[in-house]
Amino acid sequence: MQQQDFTVTLLTDHTAHEAFNAINNVRGWWSEEVKGGTDKLHDEFDYHYKDVHSCRMRITELVPDKKVVWLVLDNYFNFIKDQSEWKGNTIHFDISPEGNQTRIRFTHQGLVPAYECYEICFNAWTGYLQNSLLQLITTGKGKPNPKES
Repeated sequence: MQQQDFTVTLLTDHTAHEAFNAINNVRGWWSEEVKGGTDKLHDEFDYHYKDVHSCRMRITELVPDKKVVWLVLDNYFNFIKDQSEWKGNTIHFDISPEGNQTRIRFTHQGLVPAYECYEICFNAWTGYLQNSLLQLITTGKGKPNPKES
């Protein structure tokens, strides 16, 4: 049986360039708590959400207006036993024209239904992508996790 990596496809009337810029504005759609660079090849950044989730990403591929790939260097969830689930996974944003729209295909390669975190991660990624990244692309304002006080 073939591995079933988590994938979401978004369509927008905005350009590939606008989508690419929004994806790289990680603080604008994922979390205002992100620390480090998020828009240059080999940049590394840290994400953290309360005491629930933290991870370190490295940008391993960056093709303007076409592709962004992150490598998960480290990851922690406070709700699972196997802390290695995300480590070594890659997160892909493939951007392409589709008719007069732009298609963004998000794939978290390695996030599969067998993972203990799959259901929670499925819901979280879907929310961030459909309700925050897409809104950042279309309106200029996403719904990232706010800075913690």
